[in-house]
Amino acid sequence: MDSQTPQSSQASPSPHTFQVDLRGLVDLLSHHLYSSPKVYLRELLQNAVDAVTARRAEQPGAPARVRLHTGSGTGAALRVEDTGVGLTESDVHSLLATIGRSSKRAEGLQEARSDFLGQFGIGLLACFVVAERIRVVSRSARTPDAPPVEWTASDDGSYTVRTLPHEARPEPGTTVHLTARAGAGEWLSPQRVRTLARDFGSLLPYDVRVDDEAVTDLPAVWDRPHPSPAARRVALARHCHETFGFTPLDSIELDVPLAGIRGVAYVLPSAVSPAQRATHRVHLKGMLLTERAEQLLPDWAFFVRCVLDTDSLRPTASRESLYEDETLAAVREALGERIRSWLTALAAGDPERLSAFLSVHHLGVKSLARHDRDMLRTMLPWLPFETTDGQLSLEEFAQRHPVVHFTRTVEEYRQVAPIASAQGVGVVNGGYTYDSELVEALPSVRPGTVVAELDADTVTAHLDAVDPAEELALSGFLAAARARLGPLGCDVVLRAFHPLSVPALHLDDRAARHEQARAEAESQADDLWAGILGSLRGSAPRARLVLNHLNPLIRRIASLKDPELIGTATESLYGQALLMAQRPLRPADSALLNRAFIGLLEWATHGESAHGEDGHR
Repeated sequence: MDSQTPQSSQASPSPHTFQVDLRGLVDLLSHHLYSSPKVYLRELLQNAVDAVTARRAEQPGAPARVRLHTGSGTGAALRVEDTGVGLTESDVHSLLATIGRSSKRAEGLQEARSDFLGQFGIGLLACFVVAERIRVVSRSARTPDAPPVEWTASDDGSYTVRTLPHEARPEPGTTVHLTARAGAGEWLSPQRVRTLARDFGSLLPYDVRVDDEAVTDLPAVWDRPHPSPAARRVALARHCHETFGFTPLDSIELDVPLAGIRGVAYVLPSAVSPAQRATHRVHLKGMLLTERAEQLLPDWAFFVRCVLDTDSLRPTASRESLYEDETLAAVREALGERIRSWLTALAAGDPERLSAFLSVHHLGVKSLARHDRDMLRTMLPWLPFETTDGQLSLEEFAQRHPVVHFTRTVEEYRQVAPIASAQGVGVVNGGYTYDSELVEALPSVRPGTVVAELDADTVTAHLDAVDPAEELALSGFLAAARARLGPLGCDVVLRAFHPLSVPALHLDDRAARHEQARAEAESQADDLWAGILGSLRGSAPRARLVLNHLNPLIRRIASLKDPELIGTATESLYGQALLMAQRPLRPADSALLNRAFIGLLEWATHGESAHGEDGHR
């Protein structure tokens, strides 16, 4: 083997340059990176503002102006002028001809990079989303003797660069000319440009105008002085209505100096689902970054919408959302603390406003209180819960009852509430979101409180047993009733309880419902699955139909001699008890109700018919 072969095969190849299809890249930007062509104007504003910032870093007294000049009503062209740092011919070749290079990386400006918003090259590239031709005329403030330079590019990827006479641009700065591409003229129309400029640039720190009409509106509404707190609330409410389209219940100041954040959170006037994604309006160094920022606040704070300006958060590549990092996590925690402090202040000094807030957003506060014992302790006198004593706070309920009983589901509460209340047992409905967790946490913030889950066994234990002799006398009736409900996985129990108007009570617990569901699945499964499900059969308690021995109807049914009629009556009582508990009916339960109803009708009409025949004879 030739010893020279490996060396020749490893020789370094000649370097090549990537060839970029600009049309394809613009299509990628417009369909996958940016949410809308409107971002072109944000990119132009960012470039202009960054250029002014760069010049003022070296020349603090330099003018700070950005002017947008629209064309005719057709929207065929747009011109953007700034008094920024400008570019030399070499800058143009290195920055505008190389995608992704940033003018902010220029020597001497490293320490000022935090003041910049975007990348000049990518920003101009984004303009091809709406333009077929871009012309840039720029004169450098760093090199005053350098002639103005013109860079002209088309959306096919070609460009030309030439120098111009000094009189072509007497002052330092940059002018960008856009010529609309076919079908995109509306994006450059005067009305659209003015609307987008105000939307993106209302908080920019420089003098920005569109056709001599001011764009910036400083100071921000949350930084303006007001003659009184009431006047401030009115001004913020007006701003909320203009921004989000609703009048807030209240406004919360968001001032986090360490994170460079100033803004306001508006409390929604109506309840929203915790699962609904809250979106917020975020400005980055004055420039609108997004109107749909998510994850800005903790999940429990879904009842507010925020508007804020920051200089610390990091945007994603599209600069239309926030990058999830440690800084955003710290900001989220700090903003959550501000909302928590607002709630605490309301509880301490303005109970009327707090009650109005909780009547709408108690769910959000309950979510917070689950993890924050201080918040739970603060909100105990205010958070509403459904109880057998009516809508009460846990604090008031615990003062009334030595043991705070609760159910874990709404169905269980509906089963036991009427009976427990008649027996003097107080019950909290823990079936709603977060409620059972908060009841269980009650002893941790109210020492000495006894909390107990109320299940079917506990309820049955509170009901009076029937005299053994009387129950023995009714053994035939109970046997017929149990035989009819046994196939449904339900036992029959006889007790005496109040109120007398309730003939029967259906009681079960989660274990009983699980066993019932397993048995039903087993009956419908094939042999293999039936065997598997059968192996899971446990000793879980069965549901119970508790018959009220004090009820006159139960006494009359118990005196019947016909086993078939006793069974039909028992099925009717079972179905009525399910309906009273507002339990969802299984197909078997619906069939039973229909069967019992038809059976009772047949018995009634048969008895009436027999009576008529006897009378005729």
